[in-house]
Amino acid sequence: MTSEMDHPFVILPEEQAPEGAAHCELCELAKQRTRVIWGEGNPRASMMMILDNPGAREDRQGNEFLCGTRETLQLGMREAGIDTNDVYVSYLLKCRPVRAYNKPEARAACSPHLQLQLLQKQPLVLFGFGNIVAEAVFPDKENASVKELRGSWYEFQGIPISFTYHPLAVRRRPNLLRFFVEDLKALKEKWEEIQHGRR
Repeated sequence: MTSEMDHPFVILPEEQAPEGAAHCELCELAKQRTRVIWGEGNPRASMMMILDNPGAREDRQGNEFLCGTRETLQLGMREAGIDTNDVYVSYLLKCRPVRAYNKPEARAACSPHLQLQLLQKQPLVLFGFGNIVAEAVFPDKENASVKELRGSWYEFQGIPISFTYHPLAVRRRPNLLRFFVEDLKALKEKWEEIQHGRR
């Protein structure tokens, strides 16, 4: 029997979007998308990760494949000892953009979807990837960048949150991998500490 470590990268199952969100037409991405991607991974996981938007899940022939973002994320998780079953991945935008769009308008339109997920799922801990997520979570913070925020914990809607670099930034700049893994290890420690405190 092969273990997950023999095949470290997996295509996380997609959670179906609620009826209202699946047909959302509040921004122009509705005309670009193939479908709404509500989230991926274990929908009951207490560790929620937030990326800016979904990447491609299928190639041009319609076959499932792992995009660079998801592969790098899972590489970091494996190095940090985080099991994919303990994680739910969500997005600021629930649609994959395929061409230019009005970013502030799309983020504002999609924000209630993320708020709904947080209310429904009540995760113990949140983890954001990249400056776009940091700016969306803390729009009033002067330096809402990963460089400024990583290494510390904050609160978002009463839930502890921290940040690290976007997986694509790590792919482009391999020197960031060490920090990426360090931050994911800190996430695991925080998550275990909160779980332990609840027992």
